Amino acid sequence: MIRQEDLGLLLEELMILPAETEWVEFKEAKNTFNFEDIGKYFSALSNEANIKDKRCGWLIFGVQDKPRKVVGSRFRQNRADLDSLKSEIAFHTTEHITFMEIYEIHLPEGRVVMLQIPAAPQGIPLAWKGHYYGRTAESVGALNLQEIEQIRSALFDYDWSAQICPGAGIEDLDPDAMARARTEYRNKNPHLAKEVDVWNDTTFLNKIRLTIKGQITRSAIILLGREEAEQFISPAVARITWVLKDEQGMEKDYEHFGPPFLLNTEEAYAKIRNLNYRYLPDNSLFPTEIKQYEPYLIRETLHNCIAHQDYELKGRINIIEGPDELLFTNLGKFLPGSVENVIATDAPPEEYRNPFLANAMVNLNMIDTIGSGIKKMFKLQRQRNFPMPDYDLHEENRVKVRVLGKIINENYTRLLIKRPDLDLKTVMDIDKVQKGIPLAIEDVRKLRSQGLIEGSKSKIYVSAQVASLTDSKSDYIKNRAFDDAHYKNMIIEFLTKFGNANRRDIDKLLIDKLSDVLTDDQKRKKISNLLYYMSRRDRTIKNIGSDHKSIWVLLK
Repeated sequence: MIRQEDLGLLLEELMILPAETEWVEFKEAKNTFNFEDIGKYFSALSNEANIKDKRCGWLIFGVQDKPRKVVGSRFRQNRADLDSLKSEIAFHTTEHITFMEIYEIHLPEGRVVMLQIPAAPQGIPLAWKGHYYGRTAESVGALNLQEIEQIRSALFDYDWSAQICPGAGIEDLDPDAMARARTEYRNKNPHLAKEVDVWNDTTFLNKIRLTIKGQITRSAIILLGREEAEQFISPAVARITWVLKDEQGMEKDYEHFGPPFLLNTEEAYAKIRNLNYRYLPDNSLFPTEIKQYEPYLIRETLHNCIAHQDYELKGRINIIEGPDELLFTNLGKFLPGSVENVIATDAPPEEYRNPFLANAMVNLNMIDTIGSGIKKMFKLQRQRNFPMPDYDLHEENRVKVRVLGKIINENYTRLLIKRPDLDLKTVMDIDKVQKGIPLAIEDVRKLRSQGLIEGSKSKIYVSAQVASLTDSKSDYIKNRAFDDAHYKNMIIEFLTKFGNANRRDIDKLLIDKLSDVLTDDQKRKKISNLLYYMSRRDRTIKNIGSDHKSIWVLLK
């Protein structure tokens, strides 16, 4: 926020700018100003500030443009009305972005209102009521296609993690982290081990791509900085929080970790209780004992959070530990779009949020060659016959990765043991089945064609073929149930023995015999259909009661 005493000087500086300055607009607005035009100028000045690499744009009321002089404005003189403009504008803009601040200056010539407009976000043109605006000369009009693409492409030209931290020096880096960095770099590059020992700190940091010509970058602060050096990346936040929760989801313990992440990721990892887990594979009398979580998977997931965090969103990386699961969260959109894309492509992605940081982490042996780590995580879980990691990408700017430390369904685990030939994509789809996650139509068809699933659209389950492999025939029969003739015979036998039955009698007879796949409502609907066909088509029974109070008897 700009101090009141500095506003007058800022206004003078803006008033001497050339007339063609696209990110500043002066209006007299002596009494009022059209709200729709304010919205259009908001979009235009925000987009132009982004293109001109400015932090913000300005819409200024109470100043005549030609020649520029203060004339005073009575626009929304009540401060509450003036402040309400923020919410009114936000309602119609991209991501509900609004003014950074609204200032008033009272000069001898009159009152001036200065509306500070944030530059459009990196890669995202800012729209007003769904339309993008820009400046052509001194008029407002539609943002042209070239400018739209310029804003969008800038997302991938700008690397937050590569920016220099003014005032930061090697003395702001942690000595233990520096020593560990040398060790990891030697492990990663054994052919350079002797050279690493003779490099001074400046040379070493340049070599591992954490400094640029000896200047400390934000990446250097995140990975190697002292805890107090986090101020150099402010207002961004470099923080990992570990939280332990019990079976009821109540918080039992927590701890925060800041820079240097090269060391403190291990401290965070040490907080996780990776207990022994036992299960009986394929009805064996001898249990298999493994850790709940593969250490590599924890390491890779946490380091991916660091590499792909959007630090400008000022949030933390979280590790939430439950009794049988770990939940990792970090801020920022998942740029590949979906995990399936990563697995299918099996190649480094074309876009990175923090390429400078990610490359340095590769050099320090923190992550695998970029692009291969996620697929390896899935392969490890498949080798352990455990559920796949779950990527929740429903939130616009947050990625959640859930890792289960237990078996959900022993039948599926036995299937993986018996079918090592199944490819990773198929295993991922079967994993979704056991978790009740909807599948794409083409994936359902593929699994059906292989005899791996059956059931209705709303509920798919293990098929007979898989049941024979997994010794889950009883579960299969419960899910598949019997054909209609079986249920009709049960009704006929009941009426033969007792003479008649109302609807409650028949529901009680059949409802627990129908497939467990069906809901209670679906079961009652199926019973209604059976009675209809038996009375209207088969003519084996008839209703001698009413529609609301049926009494069913056999037809002679």
